[in-house]
Amino acid sequence: MSHSFRLPVPRALAKLGCTVLAAIALVACSSGPSKPKPAELGPNNVLLDVSSVWTARVGAVNFPLTVNVSGSTLTLASGDGTVAALDARTGRDLWRVNVGAPVAAGAGSDGFQAAVVTARNEVVAIEQGKVIWRQQLTAQSYTAPLVAGKRVFVLGADRSVTAFDGSTGRRLWNQQRTGEPLVLRQSGVLTAFEDTLVVGLSSRLVGMNPLTGSSRWEAPIAMPRGANDIERLVDLVGSVSRVDNVICTRSFQAGVGCVDALNGNVRWSRAANGVEGVHGDADFVFGTESDGKVVAWRRANGEPAWQSQRLLHRGLTAPIAMGRSIAVGDFQGLVHILSREDGSPLNRLSTDGSAIAAAPVLAGNTLVVVTRNGGVYGFQPN
Repeated sequence: MSHSFRLPVPRALAKLGCTVLAAIALVACSSGPSKPKPAELGPNNVLLDVSSVWTARVGAVNFPLTVNVSGSTLTLASGDGTVAALDARTGRDLWRVNVGAPVAAGAGSDGFQAAVVTARNEVVAIEQGKVIWRQQLTAQSYTAPLVAGKRVFVLGADRSVTAFDGSTGRRLWNQQRTGEPLVLRQSGVLTAFEDTLVVGLSSRLVGMNPLTGSSRWEAPIAMPRGANDIERLVDLVGSVSRVDNVICTRSFQAGVGCVDALNGNVRWSRAANGVEGVHGDADFVFGTESDGKVVAWRRANGEPAWQSQRLLHRGLTAPIAMGRSIAVGDFQGLVHILSREDGSPLNRLSTDGSAIAAAPVLAGNTLVVVTRNGGVYGFQPN
């Protein structure tokens, strides 16, 4: 989805003892209990006919990838520094460039300009396959830059937000918040609503003036609790679900909530134990929990609508809502198509066997998934 402001034209990894934050989970140095066995999958009884219509490749994905959709253009990146724009209808390259360093976060795009963050702490802007500028950041970023309103916005792992002029790369402003000493090495929340920049800063969704970085409103999604820094980590994680003026988001292993982006009023919040973002439609908000449950909450009030345990312990991505179904990827490169009404299986799609690297996206009527091995797959209903 592209973003446009109505503007005038003019983590790092942190350690605590022997425990570190990994890409999507907390991993203890000491040995622990064996991992739960993934749920066995039954026969694939196809109730919704979907076929692979194209495949493409980028390099291996070893960072928190975001696949950007702007019209029929997909913008994505791989760990080796490749940034590519593909036609979502055919999978063919529109352009492709290497930015000269491993990618750490990306990709963001408005359909014309793209941006990524490299492992060298640089934000790099690209137009039509050519690097037009790069700027050094003060901290690493794990969130895809937001390209909107002729600006490029970057959310840093030090909970800073920086705005750059899209044409020149000139730094326009920087705002930084203090917070818990640990941060997640995964995508946070950075999006736009009308003329407001919406950012996840620790456990709060914050509406900012994109011209100055000043706050317009703040909405708490979850409250930090616990005896140590790890237990108190409740950063907001992407992706989000926006319908009209309501944005719903997840707080890491703490809760899910919806906020009115006009004024910052919290519509509702619910305890939830997940590590991936959410998606939804006008009726439901969908999410996956840490143990593999797929959950639907009623968008109006947060009441649970249904819960499915058919995919327990399968390392699920965030879901994507698409008509009467939702899609979610797993650690074996499978894409599960589920009913939006009750989570029952409708189809199961295969890729290259490596984990799905990011939340699936929908471009027109094409469902697109990217694997850790760099496979890009387009699926369409028959």
